[in-house]
Amino acid sequence: MLQDKGRLVLTPDLMAWRTGLLDDGLIELPVTGQIGIQAVSLEDFHKDPADRLIVATALDGHQLVTVDENILGWSGSIKTFDAKT
Repeated sequence: MLQDKGRLVLTPDLMAWRTGLLDDGLIELPVTGQIGIQAVSLEDFHKDPADRLIVATALDGHQLVTVDENILGWSGSIKTFDAKT
């Protein structure tokens, strides 16, 4: 995971972190069968299955906040926000 690779630092209490995000208005979206099908059907997108699921979820009109250059540079039609800015 990103935390194991040193690319993401999470607080020790992940449940408290999640609860705080939800309290601040974050909406969790379930991974449905439809999203899974969309994920494997993405054209011109790299093979990382987690990124595919994330992008497929955003295809339903949700804005994706990320710093991932592979996602930000994808030519498909999703709303993104570059979190580096």
